[in-house]
Amino acid sequence: MRHSIIKSVGAILAGFVLAVILSLATDFIMEKTGLMNREHFNENPWWLIVIVIFYRNLFNGMGSYLTARLAPNKPMKHVMIGASIGFLLGIIGTIVMWKVPPHWYSITLVVLTYPVAWLGGKLAIAGNHPTVNN
Repeated sequence: MRHSIIKSVGAILAGFVLAVILSLATDFIMEKTGLMNREHFNENPWWLIVIVIFYRNLFNGMGSYLTARLAPNKPMKHVMIGASIGFLLGIIGTIVMWKVPPHWYSITLVVLTYPVAWLGGKLAIAGNHPTVNN
């Protein structure tokens, strides 16, 4: 039982770590190449902010995929626990950073948390089933 709990926590943590590392690394590269201004995020063009939303959601989906693959049992339950934690952290981040525009950026990330996590988890589950050759 205890071993299963440790694996469960590890699976959820691994998904978070993957998403955070990929997001921060991409942000760093975009800032160092001059593509994105992190200090004054609202000065970036709207289309660049949409790209940031896209890659953050892609990385969050990859984190959910990893969580589902590492979960010792009930992979979607693990994914939804991770999504709930991410959702709460996103709401807290939105409230704390409300003074930093554009507001639609953080709201979009929060709104997409569950659907992206669900998709990542479902893709992981689908990948676990062998294909049937007819």
